[in-house]
Amino acid sequence: MTDAELARAVADEAGVLLLAIRADRRDAGKALGARGDAEANQLIIDRLRAARPDDFILSEESVDDRARCAARRVWIVDPLDGTREYAEGLDDWAVHIGLAIDGRPHTAAVAIPALAKVYATDDGPRFHPVLTPPRMVVSRTRAPDIARLVGEAIGATLIPMGSAGAKAMAVVDGRADIYLHDGGQYEWDNCAPAAVALAAGLHASRIDGSPLVYNCEDPLLPDLLICREELANAVLETIAASR
Repeated sequence: MTDAELARAVADEAGVLLLAIRADRRDAGKALGARGDAEANQLIIDRLRAARPDDFILSEESVDDRARCAARRVWIVDPLDGTREYAEGLDDWAVHIGLAIDGRPHTAAVAIPALAKVYATDDGPRFHPVLTPPRMVVSRTRAPDIARLVGEAIGATLIPMGSAGAKAMAVVDGRADIYLHDGGQYEWDNCAPAAVALAAGLHASRIDGSPLVYNCEDPLLPDLLICREELANAVLETIAASR
């Protein structure tokens, strides 16, 4: 099984588990989110360790083994991206299974279980025309100021959406053109989405245009731009001019 096939299989299985947990109605609210996080995380850790015993794993829901910093291959996972949306019965939450090799987002899968979709790096390029006007996905609860500024500058329509994975995959499949985030993310929030976006032929970088680097000692990675290649320069130039 290739790394991409493994990522896809694990993301899909974790998504099925999360849907089953939500459907049994034993828990609600924060308790439901906590249970989903814990059980999906255990499944993912078990599957990755069984299939790739020599690789390291960085998960939002596990104790960080800093020995990973010297490793070439590190799986970077978020068992439940969008815990609030999951607990509220919404669709826009995700499972992230990413693999960084030598610090770069290399192989990944992002599942959107409520929509029965799994996006992976072995899907290959996807080419969609830029929408008119461009559509930018932003947080439903805390859209960053820079996203509003860029949206106004390029005439984009802002589309509220939940998890980072859901927003990034909306760009991958052509429902949106730009996902711009600034503030508060970690490597597990964007490694898998960035890898899938790059494999799909999209632009993915920090908001200063620098490459995304993973498996850092401090996993904070607070800003991200995923967009159509033809919009990248305009977005990055607008951000630079605002600073």
